[in-house]
Amino acid sequence: MDTLSEVTLYTDGACSGNPGPGGYGVILRYVSPSGKEYEREYSKGFSETTNNRMELLAVCIGLEALTRPCAVTVYSDSRYVCDAVNEGWIWNWLRQDFRRGKSGEVKNIDLWERLIADMKPHRVQFNWVKATPDTNSTSAVIGSRFRLIRNWRANNLSLLSDCIYAILIL
Repeated sequence: MDTLSEVTLYTDGACSGNPGPGGYGVILRYVSPSGKEYEREYSKGFSETTNNRMELLAVCIGLEALTRPCAVTVYSDSRYVCDAVNEGWIWNWLRQDFRRGKSGEVKNIDLWERLIADMKPHRVQFNWVKATPDTNSTSAVIGSRFRLIRNWRANNLSLLSDCIYAILIL
């Protein structure tokens, strides 16, 4: 049996206002058996979104970038995403057709369903990290945030200065 390649995903999503303009950043890292390091980055901005949608979408994009089954370690500062998987909420929601009793429907069903499908071929472990600039994973994602802002500008999306500020300080 083949050993799964080990991949690390550093993900983050951000939004100014909620909803408001925002985006995601993903860094995918892989070290080959020969020791060669590979890194890919993905980011995209949206004129109207929510923070939770961007956090979820970041993980989906990272998993979708993988071309074969892998052992994936995800680092995210989103309790929303990490706890939903680690605490089993996502599987309960799926069994209950994404309904939470009197609380109504789970939000972002489209992205939760996408995440479930994206995780299927992989062995995925989610790790919550505190969002501080002194952690390697967060620092790496902060670099993606700068590229995210450039992407927004390149796509001629109108940006609010507080949105740029929020993304840089998260």
